[in-house]
Amino acid sequence: MGKKFFFLLALLGFAVGSGILWLKFEYDRFIHIPLQIGQQGLHLVIPSGATIYSVANELHQREVLAQHPLYLVLLARWQGVAKDIKAGEYHIQAAITPLAFLRQIVIGKVKQYSLTLVEGWTFPQVRKAVQNSPYLQQTLNRQLLDSEIMIRLGYPREHPEGRFFPDTYFFPANTTDLDFLQRAYQLMENHLAQEWENREPELPYRNPYDALILASIIERESALTKERPLIAGVFVRRLQRGMRLQTDPTVIYGLGNHFDGNLRRQDLKKDTLYNTYTRSGLPPTPICMPSLGALQAALHPAGEKSLYFVSRGDGSHHFSATFKEHKEAVRNYQLGRQNNN
Repeated sequence: MGKKFFFLLALLGFAVGSGILWLKFEYDRFIHIPLQIGQQGLHLVIPSGATIYSVANELHQREVLAQHPLYLVLLARWQGVAKDIKAGEYHIQAAITPLAFLRQIVIGKVKQYSLTLVEGWTFPQVRKAVQNSPYLQQTLNRQLLDSEIMIRLGYPREHPEGRFFPDTYFFPANTTDLDFLQRAYQLMENHLAQEWENREPELPYRNPYDALILASIIERESALTKERPLIAGVFVRRLQRGMRLQTDPTVIYGLGNHFDGNLRRQDLKKDTLYNTYTRSGLPPTPICMPSLGALQAALHPAGEKSLYFVSRGDGSHHFSATFKEHKEAVRNYQLGRQNNN
């Protein structure tokens, strides 16, 4: 009787030990074998309040988990992250292992969408891009005035032009249009503050906003990055000497919807708040979104002597220190080109 009992006990111990070894083997295999996801990846939405149990069951039902869903639950428990999964929209890549998948939903690496704000855009163009984005949650009525949008953003006394930084922004699903604009506004503020802190001495600006205004003009005047400091230098020296900026982009901006694409001599004489041919100093606001390069140029202008520049017709400019030289350049590059046409 005693021998039989010990034999059964030993047999039971062997069975338990074998079972544990088999479970360990299966667990190790589960961790390292990729989930059954096609080459296009897997779109997965984890709703708010979901648990690791519900996620595991969904993956099993979608035949992504070959093993029992309990394996993923146990993995999460043994990793100590069973209660740390984040709600959101995920793109799960092909060949991902259960451990890597678990890390992704724990850190909340959700699917990202993008929207690009292009340097040189005006605020109406920014609004149109934001409104037309299918990935942003629209909360701002299209009928809102620009000033009302600034109130919603928390800046009731600020003009929106030039206040948003041109860049490609990545964001998760359900990001609101207001959150997006707030982010672009803050990024411009950060860049402007940093560049202002490191500015050249004795510039003719009362505050960072003046620099932002001139940067927007530089943005519209420059097609070549290397010329931005040169153009900035011309405008800075003109401001320092009390000369009018006489720059076409500000006139065009002041004409608004009346500009038909052809800037005429009579337009240069039509006085508006933005006509730098009829008014001295800077216009009252920026005329577009300046790039970081334009901001840097406005605060680090080239130390040349030129006071004038004229387009060569190929995107570059000829710079002149005297009006006599400038008139000659105009004859060569503009009047000559018109005669050739």
